Amino acid sequence: MLLPPSEGKTAPRRGKPLDLGSLSSPSLTPARERVVDALVALCEGDPEAAARTLDVGSTQLDLVDLDRRLRESPTARADQVYAGVVYDALDAATLSPAARRRAATRLAVVSSVFGLVRPADRIPAYRLSGGTSLPGLGPVAGVWREALGPAVLDAVGDGLLVDLRSSTYAAFWRPSPEEARRVATVRVLHEVDGVRKVVSHFNKATKGRLVRGLLEDGANPRTPARLAEALHDLGWTVEVGDPGPQGTRLDVVVAAL
Repeated sequence: MLLPPSEGKTAPRRGKPLDLGSLSSPSLTPARERVVDALVALCEGDPEAAARTLDVGSTQLDLVDLDRRLRESPTARADQVYAGVVYDALDAATLSPAARRRAATRLAVVSSVFGLVRPADRIPAYRLSGGTSLPGLGPVAGVWREALGPAVLDAVGDGLLVDLRSSTYAAFWRPSPEEARRVATVRVLHEVDGVRKVVSHFNKATKGRLVRGLLEDGANPRTPARLAEALHDLGWTVEVGDPGPQGTRLDVVVAAL
């Protein structure tokens, strides 16, 4: 299951500094080095210029300093660093022991700095949106388009990829037509008075709850159809679309409260 990162992060108060060589998917280490070097170099210069590049306000220069200290700041498990609606709903800290073991091998987060991280990977808090272009490097999405595919496919193995990324991070890697046959993309629709639309908050919270439910249940579907059945068994209303270039889309319909 592939999740987007969160803009908000919980900065670790203590822990070892970043060690890129210790992260999962070691094939991504060269790309990680390039992104980290470019980000740190940016933030060691004019803070206000860096803030404009990072699209943060002039009152948020602490985020620039966060990136400047990326290599020396304390790290913690990724599932403790990422915060926000998706991760609040997932609530990894309260998963059962069995669900946490499943999360270690079945869950990954796409990151603009690290490419792909597992829940136990130790990372610092950072600020770098997926749509950013860094001086001397260019768009971070372009860096990951060149590097991310093999790592994602290695993580999936011969199983099903459940793609829960937002559109920004979907641009980091797109499956080939052959690979798309093993991809299920999930869209959450909020239904109000018979009209369905995507509502950001409900979309994110529902995705977090879906992931939590699948981890706790232990279901390990191998096809989009089996995934739809597993979600139905967990109480969700799911509609399966036709296969497309990004995989088979599953619409999860959530009625208005």
